[in-house]
Formats: sequence, C-alpha cells, structure tokens
Amino acid sequence: MTLERWNPFAEMRRMDEALNRIWHGGASGVETDIPWAAPVDVVRDGDDIIVRASLPGVEVENIDVTVEGEALTIKAQSAASSESGGDGYLLKERRTGSFHRSLALPESVDFGNAESSYKDGVLTVKLPKRESAKSRRLEVVAS
Repeated sequence: MTLERWNPFAEMRRMDEALNRIWHGGASGVETDIPWAAPVDVVRDGDDIIVRASLPGVEVENIDVTVEGEALTIKAQSAASSESGGDGYLLKERRTGSFHRSLALPESVDFGNAESSYKDGVLTVKLPKRESAKSRRLEVVAS
C-alpha cells in the first residue's frame, strides 16, 4: 500500500472530468474528443529527474516533447478508434484525441542533455542535473 498526500485539486479535477463526461457525452456516457492531461510520474533517480507519461494508443511520430524556459511540455495525438461505426457505444472509457501536460522543473536541470524514449505506451524523459548544480565534496585542510 502506498501512502499519498491528499490533494484537493486532484479530487476537483476528477470531479470536473466526470462532469465533462456527463455534459459532453450525453446520457449514454459517450465521451467526446476533448483534450486532457496525460498522467505522469516524476521520480528523482540519483542526480537525474525521470518523467514517465502514459500515452496509450499513440504512435511515436505523434508525440511532441519540448522544453521552453524551465517547463517540460508533452503533447500527443491519438487517432480515434474506427472499430465501431456510429454511436452504438454503451460505454466508452478509452481516451482518444489530444493529450497534453506541462511541468515546471527546477533550474538545476540540464535540458541540453535530456533524453526521451517511448516504449509500450509509456514516454520516458530523463533530465540530468547540470554539473555546476551537483554537490561536491570539499576537502577540509587543517590550519
């Protein structure tokens, strides 16, 4: 079991998404093609910051990762499913359309050496710490 700090804004976002599904999707619960924030995990791994974003059903050529100032922005587009013609859905929960997420990152990140990879629907962005921002050990000299 993982303990997480309660975030009232996350709860409000979930409620807003639920209301959008009702209002924009009609009584059947069919969701329209509205943009939404891709879920991410941000982890510190030694001197690196690792950002993992879930982008299910997205082709790698439809992913755009940019760094502007001190913000990392992930944008993606997934094609609408053509498995079923018409509005015959009884329940539609899989997301399609535009995905986006923007994260503010610390000044200590070396954006010039950032790396990204995409595998099995998960985008991984590795952001190393700048050399000048890394801590270093100073030798103590007796006087």
